Amino acid sequence: MKKLLIILAIAGVLAGGYYAFRLAPLVTTDNTGADKVVLLHGLGRTETAMLLLESALTEAGFDVHSFGYPSTEQPPAVLLELVSEQIDSCCRDSDHTVHFVGHSLGGLLIRAYLANGKPDNLGRVVLLGTPNKGSELADEKPDEPIGNSIVELAGPTAQALRTGPDGFAASLPPPNYPVGVIAGTRDNPVSNEWLPVPNDGMVSVDSARLDGMTDFIAVNVSHYELRSNLDVAAQVIEFLLRGKFEHGQ
Repeated sequence: MKKLLIILAIAGVLAGGYYAFRLAPLVTTDNTGADKVVLLHGLGRTETAMLLLESALTEAGFDVHSFGYPSTEQPPAVLLELVSEQIDSCCRDSDHTVHFVGHSLGGLLIRAYLANGKPDNLGRVVLLGTPNKGSELADEKPDEPIGNSIVELAGPTAQALRTGPDGFAASLPPPNYPVGVIAGTRDNPVSNEWLPVPNDGMVSVDSARLDGMTDFIAVNVSHYELRSNLDVAAQVIEFLLRGKFEHGQ
């Protein structure tokens, strides 16, 4: 037991050191005056969930603005209003290009914001594991009262993520701006009971695909790793800079 505790303590120190190293640019780098990137997290998270991606984008020279919103407490219309106020206040009238990166629900809110009127300084958009056709996990299941209860507990926006014509995703128009979509393919036995394969454990690859998207790439990571994986971060930066992903040979 003592040896196990020592191993865990060492692992904790190493992990802490790694994250401190990765997040150092957030403390030491001031990219004011550079192109901006607006980051939006997903359902049930806060802006801290995007810290590693924020760090990578900051290292790449972007002026990053990561916003939080009460994703489990309010319906989509209220979340959109709250997010829009934050984005407008920092970036809409900026003299610099503004890009957008959203994970999961954050991507839908970005699409909704841009549907209300593209800013003149709009750059490019990247969606990470966004359920662009809705999520089967949010669909009502007549034979699964426990599953339905979990979705209800997750709040009104979680319920609005259902598939079909009355879902939040279906209410959004196709993009008329450059948008890259990154989907994860690292599923699990539980998610495969409910989601088409391939999926990332929360969103199927088919749902992540978006009519009118500029480029698409699937990577072998889970839904949550899409916002913290360094290879994914590199693909995000590639698209923001060049308008396409690095697909290799």
